[in-house]
Amino acid sequence: MINDAGLADFHAMQSIIGLRRLSPDVYLVAFDLLHLNGHDLRGMPAEDRREILQEMIPTGGHIQFSEALPGTGDAVYHLVDQRGLEGMVSKRKDSAYRSGPTNNWRKIKCFEEKEMEIIGVQRERGKAAQVIMAEQGRYKGGAFVSFKAEKRQALWDRVQGRVGGPVPKGHKKDKAKWLKPGLVGRVKTLRGEEKLRHARLLDYWESE
Repeated sequence: MINDAGLADFHAMQSIIGLRRLSPDVYLVAFDLLHLNGHDLRGMPAEDRREILQEMIPTGGHIQFSEALPGTGDAVYHLVDQRGLEGMVSKRKDSAYRSGPTNNWRKIKCFEEKEMEIIGVQRERGKAAQVIMAEQGRYKGGAFVSFKAEKRQALWDRVQGRVGGPVPKGHKKDKAKWLKPGLVGRVKTLRGEEKLRHARLLDYWESE
């Protein structure tokens, strides 16, 4: 789906899957062609497969061709990140299609930083410590704590005075300590996800 800013909105698309009506904002963006009229195209270079695909798609409809962006991977990623997109898919233009893990194509996600409430901590021996985050009172998941020893200990000292907060509704973490309100953190997490993914705590402070 396309949002008001003209950008792809994956979560909005998920919300209408299964509905019996079509939205005018839903588009199919095609980027590769593996078979055509009984012919297997997977052994052809990606740029040749895409050329055939582009010729098949009429302009102006709800099926669109995914145009390749010129430039280096770093430059394209910078543009994608600046536009606030979730990430990009890149392929070697001379590569044949192979199923399974390969370095011939990559899905590269963008990250974003958010300020969120710290509502709990989870520390287990042999596992990386996490703070548990919420946004406007709604549980959003955990963020890893990778501070150096002095700053990490300062966080744990501050946490001890806040233990005893409410457990989020419908949520159970037996080994978590839930905190009273008042501690805020800035996290770095994958963009466009409903819950935190690959998140890391960057800093923390007490709210006013």
